[in-house]
Amino acid sequence: MTAARTWTGPSAPERLSLLRATRSVAIVGASNNPSRASYFVATYLLSSSPYEVYFVNPRATEILGRPVYPSLAALPVVPDLVDVFRRHDDLPTVLEETVAVGAKALWLQLGSWHEEVARDGEEAGLRVVMDRCLKIEHARFHGGLHLAGFDTGVISSRRSLG
Repeated sequence: MTAARTWTGPSAPERLSLLRATRSVAIVGASNNPSRASYFVATYLLSSSPYEVYFVNPRATEILGRPVYPSLAALPVVPDLVDVFRRHDDLPTVLEETVAVGAKALWLQLGSWHEEVARDGEEAGLRVVMDRCLKIEHARFHGGLHLAGFDTGVISSRRSLG
């Protein structure tokens, strides 16, 4: 049995504000495997967002033709937002690293929920989002989300007059 969720995450307007304030994203647990969620999110962010995207994975050297860093501390910049694709038990360590490098936000992907990490992150001054997909949220707020989760290119249901 799972424990009840007591932490309340940011509202939709607060998440939109966070995304608008973000300039750089570090994907912790990034994978070069196209079937992994982190790969899908990475391809979306690189092609459809204004963010500088950095990959963190100590076991990879290159993803999508970009360098991969072994840790957040090894990044050439301080990321605004740390998007996490790691196991539940790894989340406290990722939080410590996020705080240590001076990032502003910690984003735990769909299915990832850790109330202690959320509370500790907020106490450390981080904006925290849990159990949400950064790609879906960005697309939802920026007109790129279709029922299937992809940008269809259709802006209106009306036919053009020309």
